[in-house]
Amino acid sequence: MNIYIGNLEYGVTEDQLRDAFGEFGEVSSSNIITDKFTGRSKGFGFVEMPNDEEANAAIDALNDAELNGRPIRVNQARPREERPARPRY
Repeated sequence: MNIYIGNLEYGVTEDQLRDAFGEFGEVSSSNIITDKFTGRSKGFGFVEMPNDEEANAAIDALNDAELNGRPIRVNQARPREERPARPRY
């Protein structure tokens, strides 16, 4: 299951996400979304967990929990909506 994590403190690392979610089961990947120009965190990321039961337990336990002093938002990631292509000049 792909899990969305929002309201991340900008200093949170992918390893910290992996450790937090790893308490509930196997984490196959963790990814923090960064600005492509500055490299700075955009304040959200994703964790992939292969076992849905473990993933749901992590979502229930970590939603509104504090990570680096900020309450994080955790839920099942929704598929990205198709956006129209932007014209290139």
